[in-house]
Amino acid sequence: MTEASISVSQDQFSCSICLELLRDPATLSCGHSFCLACIRDYWDRCPGTGPWSCPQCRQTFAPRPALGRNGMLAEVIEKLKRTGHESGRAVAAVTTQGYAGPGDVECDFCTGSKRRAVKSCLTCLGSYCEVHLQPHRDVPCLTKHRLVAATVHLQTRTCAQHERILEAFCRTDERLICLLCVMDGHAGHTTVQAAAERTEKQRALLEMKGEAQRRRLVREKEQRDLSQDLNTLKASAQTALRDAERVFSELMDFLQKKRSEVAALIRARQEAETERATALLQQVEQEVEELRRREAAMEQLLRIDDHVEFLQRYESQSTSEDCPRIVFVPQFSFSDVIASVSAMKENTEQIFRDELDRTPHRGDSRTRAVPLIFRTTVCPLSQPACGLETKCGSNRPSSNPSTAGASHESHTGV
Repeated sequence: MTEASISVSQDQFSCSICLELLRDPATLSCGHSFCLACIRDYWDRCPGTGPWSCPQCRQTFAPRPALGRNGMLAEVIEKLKRTGHESGRAVAAVTTQGYAGPGDVECDFCTGSKRRAVKSCLTCLGSYCEVHLQPHRDVPCLTKHRLVAATVHLQTRTCAQHERILEAFCRTDERLICLLCVMDGHAGHTTVQAAAERTEKQRALLEMKGEAQRRRLVREKEQRDLSQDLNTLKASAQTALRDAERVFSELMDFLQKKRSEVAALIRARQEAETERATALLQQVEQEVEELRRREAAMEQLLRIDDHVEFLQRYESQSTSEDCPRIVFVPQFSFSDVIASVSAMKENTEQIFRDELDRTPHRGDSRTRAVPLIFRTTVCPLSQPACGLETKCGSNRPSSNPSTAGASHESHTGV
């Protein structure tokens, strides 16, 4: 029967401080029992002058009670341990649950293994597990304490000078203070309750949030516009590259054609002048051969000793005609071709420089791409002296007739 009664009232054999089965139980005059070591450690943490209270019902004692081991209760607990009754196992299961783990807030009143705190008291500045929180729910003087979710930052919520809860705000110094600070170091300052200051700060924060949201929306639109401009720029640049490649390819084809025409012109003039010079060279060679024969005949005449024969043959040698002076004057000057090609090169380079100067400068975002336009000009090789009829630009005649005429005269040979 005794074991059955123990099984029914098993909660009476647990220490409300360590939440384990009582070890060396000590019973206070209020009737609550605790481990002897737990209640001594609990009271040792109280001020030296007391008061000393029961951790469970908060009844105070003065002076500090002299504690002793309750032998009868200890014997009952030992019997409970020996029986191994299911109720004992249930008590052990209850006491092993809810211990604080990494990151949990520990109960300030648990000794030994700390249980997880569920609430923190801003008045007591302590954290309590579910068991040790019970007095704050039952004792009338403790129910008025301010309970918050368990937190490890209780010290940051108290005044370092007065060790009181921070529940006021000094607008002059822009800092949280306690009620004693209002009368002590902040006399004459503008102070309000922390809740009122929070309302003001929250209103200002909402305005700043709205402004930040407005600016974000503006920036997001600018971001979209910039992305679109970048895509447009990329597409325009690719189109411009293709067009530039096409234009330069056509220009190189045109220059290659002119190069072939100039080379053909030079070879044709070379062949014509070579033919004329070869004919003159053959004529000179014939005349030289004739003069050599006459010179040999005269040498033979000088060797005749007979005076009559010498005089008779001399008459046939004395009649001679003067040979006209033969001079080869080229009718075509290759230097004129080089001068014309060089002039065309200089004019083309000047056209490129002038047209590129008309394009927008780099970094000017207000301008748009302008296509490259080549000025129409008459190619020097198109002059009659060059023999080429194709022009680099248009078929418009030169703006200076006198210059064109002079250029024509300088390309004609004698």
